[in-house]
Amino acid sequence: MKISAAKRRELSQTVTSLIDSMRTEPGCRRFDFCQNVENENELYLLEEWETQENLKNHLMSDRFRVLRGAMNLLQEPYEMQFHTLFHPSRMEALNGLTNLPRKDRKEEDVWTKGLIG
Repeated sequence: MKISAAKRRELSQTVTSLIDSMRTEPGCRRFDFCQNVENENELYLLEEWETQENLKNHLMSDRFRVLRGAMNLLQEPYEMQFHTLFHPSRMEALNGLTNLPRKDRKEEDVWTKGLIG
């Protein structure tokens, strides 16, 4: 997220006020708010969710609506990236799982990581 120096504090306060409650949402593994060390006006949210269903519920939540409203302060539209990752404890099963057609993979075999920046 790219923001002007004048609006950075307001956005940071809004995100900071939401962090604890978002971290306690069902399925939240991680919710971090970060600042680029080379550009203090470039901010990131890094989220990890146990399942795609947990992520979907988060994106539809009132808390996320507040967060999206605060993003109106940004200098330019934010970018959301979604990645599906294999859980490290299941890496030994990776060979068998990757040979399955996508429709046959079980949702519980993966977890979702999102980055907003």
